[in-house]
Amino acid sequence: MKKWLLTAAMATSFGALADEGMWQPYQLPAMADELKAKGLEIDVNSISKLTEFPMNAVISLGGCTASFVSPKGLVVTNHHCAYGSIQYNSTPEKNLLNDGFLAKSFAEELPATPGSRVYVTESVVDVTAKVKNGLENKKGNEFYKGVEQKEKGLVAECEQEDGYRCKVYSFHGGLEYYLVKQLEIRDVRLVYNPAASVGKYGGDVDNWMWPRHTGDYSFYRAYVSKDGKPADFSKDNVPFEPKSFLKVSAKGVSEGDFVMVAGYPGRTNRYRTANEVENQFEWSYPEGKILRERLIEIIKETAPEGSDERIKYESSIAGLANYAKNFTSMIEFYGKSTMLDDRKALEQKLANWINADSKRQAKYGETLAKLNKLIAKGQQDQERDLLLGYMGYSTMMSTANRLYRLANEKALPDMEREPGFQDRDMTRFTSGMERIERRYAASVDKAMLLDLMTRYAALPKEQRLPAFDKAFGITNNFDAAKLSKTLDKMYANTTLSDKEARLAWMDKSVAEFKKSKDPFIQYAVATYDERMKRENAKKQLAGDLMKVRPVYMDAIIAYNREQGKPVYADANSSLRVTVGHVKGYSPEDGLYAEPFTRLEGILAKDTGVEPFDAPAKQLELIANKQYGDYYVKSLDSVPVNFLSTLDTTGGNSGSPTLNGRAELVGLLFDGVYESIIGDWGYDTETNRSIQVDSRYMLWVMKYLDNADNLLEEMEIVH
Repeated sequence: MKKWLLTAAMATSFGALADEGMWQPYQLPAMADELKAKGLEIDVNSISKLTEFPMNAVISLGGCTASFVSPKGLVVTNHHCAYGSIQYNSTPEKNLLNDGFLAKSFAEELPATPGSRVYVTESVVDVTAKVKNGLENKKGNEFYKGVEQKEKGLVAECEQEDGYRCKVYSFHGGLEYYLVKQLEIRDVRLVYNPAASVGKYGGDVDNWMWPRHTGDYSFYRAYVSKDGKPADFSKDNVPFEPKSFLKVSAKGVSEGDFVMVAGYPGRTNRYRTANEVENQFEWSYPEGKILRERLIEIIKETAPEGSDERIKYESSIAGLANYAKNFTSMIEFYGKSTMLDDRKALEQKLANWINADSKRQAKYGETLAKLNKLIAKGQQDQERDLLLGYMGYSTMMSTANRLYRLANEKALPDMEREPGFQDRDMTRFTSGMERIERRYAASVDKAMLLDLMTRYAALPKEQRLPAFDKAFGITNNFDAAKLSKTLDKMYANTTLSDKEARLAWMDKSVAEFKKSKDPFIQYAVATYDERMKRENAKKQLAGDLMKVRPVYMDAIIAYNREQGKPVYADANSSLRVTVGHVKGYSPEDGLYAEPFTRLEGILAKDTGVEPFDAPAKQLELIANKQYGDYYVKSLDSVPVNFLSTLDTTGGNSGSPTLNGRAELVGLLFDGVYESIIGDWGYDTETNRSIQVDSRYMLWVMKYLDNADNLLEEMEIVH
C-alpha cells in the first residue's frame, strides 16, 4: 500500500476530521468502522468497487454529475446542468427555459446539446510507474511533453475497445497518476425540466444563499444502438440499460441523518502555497470579478430580454454570474479570515519538521523555495494573460484560433498532435462547431471583444503582443472608435458564423488558411506563431512545476502521516465520495440556519416578478396545503431544500445525495455563501452543501407537472 493511502491505523483520526474529505473510492474500506458508526448501512466495500451498486449508477456529464434512476437509462441531474440543452431547444415561440418541458413518451424526447455525453466510470488503474518511467532526468518542456506522450499512449491503448473514453488523471500535483476508463454514451436526450420559475427559483439573487427554495433538477435519457453499444443519435437507438440504478426515497432524511455523495468534484486548492493564496485572493479573484460582471452587463445591454440573442446567451450569463458571486464571497471571507497567516504558519511548521532531520532536509529542504520561484515566474504577465483568457468568450476569435490550430495539428502524425486535436477528439470538436449555432450573436460577440481589447490596449507596450497588436491595429495611441470599425468589418465579412462554413474549414490545409480572405481566419494565421511561443513557454514552466510540486506534496503527506492524519487529494474531476450529516449552521453571531426549508417559504418569497415568480398553480397548491404523499409532520409541510456538512465543490452539481442504504434523498446543487471559500479549506462550522430534497422533486413532478410517466418508471421507496 502506498504511503499516502489511508491505512486502518490512520482511520482512527478520521472522526476528528469531522466530515472533511473528498475520498477516492478505494480509500473507503479503511474507514469501514467509522463510516458504519456515522450511519452507512451498506457494505463499504461495494462503494470502493466501481462496477457495483451504487457507484456504477453515478455518472459524469463532463462538468456536472448525474445518476441513473431507472432501468431504462433515465438520468437525473441539476436543472442548471441541463441548462445548455434546455436553451438549445428553446426559441422565443417555444421557450422551454421559461415554460418547462415534459416528454410523455420516448418519441417526444429531444436531442441534448451537440456533444452532450454520459460517462460511466468502469475502472481506475494506478499508472504512476508507467508515466514516470524514463523521465527521471527530464525537465521543463521536455518533461511536460514526456508525460504527455506517456499519457497519450496509455489512453490510445485503453480506447482500443470501441465506445470508451479514457483519461490519465494527476493526483497530488503529479505525485500519482491514474488511468480512468469510462463508457461514453453519445446519444443523450432531454426528457423533462421544470419551468425556470421552479428550476431556477430565486435566480442569481438566491445563488449561494440560504434559505433556498429551488427545484434545481432535470432529467435526461441515455440511448445506445440496438446491440447496446454507444452510438451517435439515431431514431433507431434504444434506451441504455444500466447495470444498476438508484431508488428514489419518498421518506427522505431528517436533521442529523447520515448522508453521502458520490460525484465528480472539479477543482480544489487546499494544498497551495501562501504565495499562491495571496495572489489568488488579492489579485486574481478581484480582477476576474470585474471582468465577469462587465461581460454580463454587455450581454444585457446588447441583447434585449426575450430576444433570440438573449436566449442564446442565457447560459453564458448564468455561468458568468455564478462565478462573479463566487469570487465576491471568496474575497469577502478571505478578508475576514486568517487563511494567509495560517498557510504561512503551516509552511513554517513544515520547514521546522524538515530541518529537524538530515534525511528530510536532503530530500525536501529547498523544495518550497524552488516552488515559490516558479510560481512567481508564472505571475509575471498575469494581467495580459487574464484578458486574453477572457477573450475566449468571443466565439469568432476562439473558433478561428481552434480551426487554424487543427489544420496545423493535422499535418502531424496522430500521436504527435496536441491533446484535443487527435482523431479521438474530432467528434467532440465537430459538436463544438455545431452548437455555436445556438450560442452566438455577432452583436454580443463584438461588444464583448471590443471591451476586452480596450482593456488590453491600456497595458504597457512591453506586456502586449506585437503580432496581436498588428492584426487589430492597436498602437500606443489607441483609438477605440477605429478598433470598433475594424471589428465591424471583420464581423460583417466573416463566414465563420455559418455552420457549414465552420465545418468545411475542419478539412482545409494550412496553405488554404493562409490564402483565406476571411478576416478572422487572417487574424488566426497572423498570430499563430506568437500564440505557440507563449504556449511553449507555459509548458516549460508547467514541466518545471510538475517536477517540484510532487516533492512538496510528498513532504506534506509525510508530515501529516507522522501526525496520524489521512490526506485526500485535491479535487481534479475524478470520482470521489464524501460523507456527512444533515445539519444547519450559524452564519453569524445570534443567527441559526435551520437545515430544511418548506413549501411555505416559496409563498413568503414570491413577488410574481422574476426570479421570485413561482407558477400560479404551485402557489395555489401551497396555499391550499395540498402536500399529498410528501408531507412531513415535523415540518408541517413538504421540505424543499436541505443543508448538509458534505465536502463538495463545482462539478459535484447534480450529484446524488444518498442515505445509508444508498437511496437517493436529494440532489446536490450549491453551497452556502460562507462555504465558497471551502475550495481552499474546509471549515466544520460553515461548510454546508445545499440539496434539493427528493420529496420536493417528487411533489413537483406529481402535483404540478403531472410527470406520472416518469414517476411510474422510477422505483420510489416509501
